[in-house]
Amino acid sequence: MTSTAQPPASGAREAHPDHLGHVIFITAAAAMGGFLFGYDSSVINGAVEAIRHRYEIGSGTLAQVIAVALIGCAIGAATAGRIADRIGRIRCMQIAAVLFTISAIGSALPFSLWDLALWRVVGGFAIGMASVIGPAYIAEVAPAAYRGRLGSFQQAAIVVGIAVSQLVNWAILNMADGDQRGEIAGLEAWQWMLGVMVVPAMLYGLLSFAIPESPRFLISVGRHDKARQVLSEVEGHNVDLDARVAEIETAMHREHKSTFRDLLGSRFGFLPIVWVGIGLSVFQQLVGINVAFYYSSTLWQSVGVNPESSFFYSFTTSIINIVGTVIAMVLVDRVGRKPLALVGSAGMALALAFEAWAFSADLVGGKLPTTQGIVALVAAHLFVLFFALSWGVVVWVFLGEMFPNRIRAAALGVAASAQWIANWAITASFPSLADWNLSGTYVIYTIFAVLSIPFVLKYVKETKGKALEEMG
Repeated sequence: MTSTAQPPASGAREAHPDHLGHVIFITAAAAMGGFLFGYDSSVINGAVEAIRHRYEIGSGTLAQVIAVALIGCAIGAATAGRIADRIGRIRCMQIAAVLFTISAIGSALPFSLWDLALWRVVGGFAIGMASVIGPAYIAEVAPAAYRGRLGSFQQAAIVVGIAVSQLVNWAILNMADGDQRGEIAGLEAWQWMLGVMVVPAMLYGLLSFAIPESPRFLISVGRHDKARQVLSEVEGHNVDLDARVAEIETAMHREHKSTFRDLLGSRFGFLPIVWVGIGLSVFQQLVGINVAFYYSSTLWQSVGVNPESSFFYSFTTSIINIVGTVIAMVLVDRVGRKPLALVGSAGMALALAFEAWAFSADLVGGKLPTTQGIVALVAAHLFVLFFALSWGVVVWVFLGEMFPNRIRAAALGVAASAQWIANWAITASFPSLADWNLSGTYVIYTIFAVLSIPFVLKYVKETKGKALEEMG
């Protein structure tokens, strides 16, 4: 499935839709998948310690339960495009909404550890689908004059979803008097944390019935009249609808269906540009960003912070994530992708180094000394800020722009797969590494942040201001 809509002809590029509010509603409804992506990815943060104690498991087993969702993510992302091309973007969203709902209910009411892991995989599959369908649908329905701004709804929805999940977790913990296993209406607090996701999941499903199918899919299945109707709703009545339909149809016929074989070079397996894309994806994860979203409550509790405060810090970190994302969205087209990546790498390296230093201190009365505690808290927030204003957004921009047209789809798939694998590696390894040496773990993340600087300087080319056709 191609996620980039073709540029309009016949003056449509400058056309302003008659019903911009309707277009924003359509985009926001589709971006609910991004909200659930962020929510489901990070809500587990509030349940980690409760799951450990409920099932009396060690760090290794706990890590697998947390990370197993990423297997579903990878499968969902790999199959969503084909599903959407067969049954449509809207039906794909509805399937994802059902899976999110089932996952929320199952995770809240598990019989044992194995079925909790199963529901995590189901939720991961939905995340993978949402990560593909949302941006693709928005790109296909958004008018060209607004496509960039509307396309940013997906990333904004993800970071808002992360923040809301942490706020909900904090509120539920307070209702349970600070006990993650405290009982509320017959269920433990952590079960409510995982189950509340059923509300946005059902809303996502309901909204999917209120938005139109993608014109591109409608044309692909021969429903030209319906495609014209949708195009008139989103691009305005002054657009030559027949010309737009013909243009989209022609572009679809010309598209090259890139395959894995297209990515292979004569040396080192993949083409050099593909390795650069893989490197960007891997470095984005190896700095340990998802530790902040999956394990931050556990991390703070491990150095003596009480549960209520640890949940609150998880929430404030997610707010910082939103602020950094907004900064990146404002600056990425002004200062360029590469400068932002370099600033982010330097900032993350410093913040991670300070965290490593702070966590190297011996606990006093089960807590970090005051100075180290303050440094750790400030550095953790700065780390998320520098990540969000750089690599969190820039990597996706790079991956969407850096590959030649003939290999873009396949190369994006490989790079995304590498990202899920690196994500899994960090998520699955953190509990055991933290048991081994928390400070040493952050030294490892610091090293990766430092190594990302020469990688960007030497191998990554700026894509700001270049047409996609210039990438070679």
